[in-house]
Amino acid sequence: MGQEITHSHFKKSDFERYRNKLDTELDWVKKWFDKSNQEQIDSVSKHENQSRMNIGFEMEICLIDRNGEPVYLNEVFLQHLKKTPILSQVSLELAQFNLELNSLVFKLTNRVLSDLEQELEQLLSVCNEIAKEIDCTLIMIGTLPSLREEHLKLVNMSPMTRYKALNEQVLRSRKGRAIELDIQGSETLKSVHQDVMLESVATSFQLHLQMPFSRSVRYYNAAIILSAPIVALSANSPFLFGKALWCETRIPAFEQAVSVGGFDGAMFGPIKRVGFGSGYAQNSLLECFEENNEHYPILLPEVFDSAVEDLAHLSLHNGTVWRWNRPLIAYTKHSEEKNSQEKNSHSKREYHVRLEHRVIPAGPSIVDSIANAAFFYGAVTALANQYEIPEKQLSFVQAKENFYLSAKHGLKGKVIWLAGQSIPLKALILDHLLPMAKDGLSQLGIERLDIDYYLGIIEQRTKSGQNGADWQRRYVEMHGKDMQALTLAYQKNQQSGRPVHEWPV
Repeated sequence: MGQEITHSHFKKSDFERYRNKLDTELDWVKKWFDKSNQEQIDSVSKHENQSRMNIGFEMEICLIDRNGEPVYLNEVFLQHLKKTPILSQVSLELAQFNLELNSLVFKLTNRVLSDLEQELEQLLSVCNEIAKEIDCTLIMIGTLPSLREEHLKLVNMSPMTRYKALNEQVLRSRKGRAIELDIQGSETLKSVHQDVMLESVATSFQLHLQMPFSRSVRYYNAAIILSAPIVALSANSPFLFGKALWCETRIPAFEQAVSVGGFDGAMFGPIKRVGFGSGYAQNSLLECFEENNEHYPILLPEVFDSAVEDLAHLSLHNGTVWRWNRPLIAYTKHSEEKNSQEKNSHSKREYHVRLEHRVIPAGPSIVDSIANAAFFYGAVTALANQYEIPEKQLSFVQAKENFYLSAKHGLKGKVIWLAGQSIPLKALILDHLLPMAKDGLSQLGIERLDIDYYLGIIEQRTKSGQNGADWQRRYVEMHGKDMQALTLAYQKNQQSGRPVHEWPV
């Protein structure tokens, strides 16, 4: 969830105080990394760390009316949600037609994929009942087809101080320059906005993975390499403002919607706050947090009354750098007794590194979403643990090029894969990555029935070529470019519960 703040206007002294807090917390993090590296050297901790691996998700959704148009009711929705037990798992997103659902944290047990599906079903079931009460419905989709530019007025921004401040600081960083969309696809979209509301066109299914510290660099780099086939496989955003663009238009739309770079001369240069990143991690994920500190100006200098080890300022700053694969530092609290004679206890913190994989769009269905998660968790585990280090076989520049080509062309594209061979994405997924994902899920101890079920959905989707983007394009080809009709037809299929490769056109 986005971290809320209390101020939207800041003075120069606020930035200076925040910088001091951030530097102090980064020094603490450096010591934690040094200590963790030493502990890794001193012990064989692979199995112990793997037992602590946890996963979870964030699902962003849109609120629409009976005509498929966005409705500005997320605050009303949250008020009605207060009578339910899931209130703490739902938060406001940037626009008043967006919400975010947050899963509980799940341990990697043998039935964790089924547990994730049940969690998403329960969250959406409660939310659907609330939506009925306020005469709207929910939809999970990468970019809402019925969305028009007039829906993105500043008056329709969610009433959170964080979003107001973000808007002001992004425009300040851009020195008053308007935000421009320029996306070249089957058609061309050019649009100019004076605020960050364009960010709300992109809705995602974000996966979290608590990584074994000893393998965190391998996992992070493996996620970068896998981003290309995963974005092709899961593409679900072919239209924006009525234009046929990329298979996963959400990628360029989000990157351009918060188009702010680094310090001074790099403000409009190649260093972007939303993007693929600047390179693989070499020795430690600490490199990413140091890069955040060195290359990205502070956007939200909210100073908290918190202890250094809370990492409040480092977390907030990290949350304003949107890598498609974003490393996080988090902690869990464990109660422990002071001694055997006393019942009083205090909290002990256990810190860990976590990966936030932001590549996958929302939808098309619940089971498709969990199948996407299964494919990612399995493939990234197998690739991270393979003997030959994959990032030595594929340059970062090529992994990045693969990603954007895959977002543009989807399952019909080709990529340069390990060892330099050019391969169609369908063949890559079916012949190489699906067996790898099965092996990775087996390494994680996932039940065989669940592996076969969820990866079977990935196999059938790939063979048919019908992901969410392909279904939407085929619908328009057959029925015409009526974006409201497309939205409602998509929603009807989503509510059927069937995976997208089975949806009729």
